[in-house]
Amino acid sequence: MRSYFNILIIALFLAIGTKSTSQNIKHPKYEAAIFEAHRIIDSLQQKQHIPGIDIAISINGTMIWSEGFGFADLEHLTPVKSGTTLFRIGSVSKPLTALALGKLMEADKLNLDATIQTYVPYFPEKKHPITVRQIAGHIAGIRHYRNKEYLLAKKYNTVKSGLTIFENDSLLFAPGDRFSYSSYGFNLLSAAVEGASGNSFLDFMQQEVYSKLDMTATFADKNESIILNRSSFYQIDSLNKIQNATYVDNSYKWAGGGFISTTHDLIKFGNAMIEAQFLSKKTIKELTTSQKLTNGKKTGYGIGWGIIKKKKLKGFGHNGGSVGGITKFDIYPKEQLVVVALSNSSNVDYGDVIDRIVTLFIKTN
Repeated sequence: MRSYFNILIIALFLAIGTKSTSQNIKHPKYEAAIFEAHRIIDSLQQKQHIPGIDIAISINGTMIWSEGFGFADLEHLTPVKSGTTLFRIGSVSKPLTALALGKLMEADKLNLDATIQTYVPYFPEKKHPITVRQIAGHIAGIRHYRNKEYLLAKKYNTVKSGLTIFENDSLLFAPGDRFSYSSYGFNLLSAAVEGASGNSFLDFMQQEVYSKLDMTATFADKNESIILNRSSFYQIDSLNKIQNATYVDNSYKWAGGGFISTTHDLIKFGNAMIEAQFLSKKTIKELTTSQKLTNGKKTGYGIGWGIIKKKKLKGFGHNGGSVGGITKFDIYPKEQLVVVALSNSSNVDYGDVIDRIVTLFIKTN
């Protein structure tokens, strides 16, 4: 019976899984680019058996394409509603946290070059002092996940309690000597936001970031909460079959990878970074300029942002990997272009797909 059910689901998925919702935005000027971009995403979805994908592109502050593909929930055959379905955004939570740092910098409540204990006095001192800037640029030596920590299912009630996972570990290297990606570093930064603001991290994000940017569909991915339009989460097993993703609780890493959002909310975020609506141009430049190691080599990463340099294109953005969700989020200020792709499978590999789509729209523009 189980085998028959799996075959039925896969057959159903292949038959109607590529149909997008009616809630699309299609700008007539970009009709040819949209047609080809649709074909590219449709092909990606089928090849990788992705239950649901949502993609949106904004140029010059205007949404010119927004389209959902497939299903937010396979069991209930709930289609992806473009700009409405919420997906896990993984490490795209990091540039959101960088917004909080920037806001506190501009309020003279946080100094990037202060030691972390300035704002988190309960965090154990290490062999070397580490600064907020170094932590935000992944050059502080704080470790990343170990073993099965990526699949933690334990609920942590506070930011402080989440730090217990790694707070007593030694640094991997002297700060500034190397680049070593660390989501736990951003856990520590969320504690710094609390110390600098006097508010809880999640409350600060809601009150001082999301509400100010009219991001009404961005939340902490709390399992116990009823969150309207939240996608279900999937993964592909060893037999290339779709199954429910492993159960995880992201409460230990809100700042580094625990938020959920929509394409339209992230488009608002991207445009705010281009137009300097939320932070000053000076602050945005500081956040999006590559840091340097002790030896002077650039890391290609600023304060919560990866730096993009591809042929003639320059910008910044971030990828996001989650259990049950993979995200692509790129911003090209000169071209005034923001692109967001969200999915509800752990196994998505966008490859060069998003870059190809960006090229299509830039050529049209």
